[in-house]
Amino acid sequence: MEQSQTKQQLPVNQSGFSLIEIMVVMIIIGILAALIIPRVMDRPDQARQIATKQDIATIVQALKLYRLDNGRYPSTEQGLDALVKQPTLEPIPTNWKSYLDSMPKDPWGNPYQYQNPGQHGEMDVWSFGADGKQGGTGNDADIGNW
Repeated sequence: MEQSQTKQQLPVNQSGFSLIEIMVVMIIIGILAALIIPRVMDRPDQARQIATKQDIATIVQALKLYRLDNGRYPSTEQGLDALVKQPTLEPIPTNWKSYLDSMPKDPWGNPYQYQNPGQHGEMDVWSFGADGKQGGTGNDADIGNW
């Protein structure tokens, strides 16, 4: 057998992608990226806001347990640390237990705020948002249990 008979011949006129076809594909990819990227870029901010709301709900539940055991919420001066370690400021709780392992910080690294009595309810727990300042809009808006 001859080796020339076992080899297949390649066509002389090979086809490939033309420059125009590649450009059309690149334009389509660009349009898709322009539509998708803004939606994906907003997700981290939404995730931080959701995490803040979940943290606040956990803190509020711990405060309710504190009140159930001790007959009152911690004072504003005692603060949220009263959920982690027994307060030394008056009124000192007589039936204190550990209600949280540690006090979380908000997703922006700032401490959660607490006020008793609250302006929006019996007590208020809130985060100042991304800017760390009272008030604001959008990502800088305060997030609270109200």
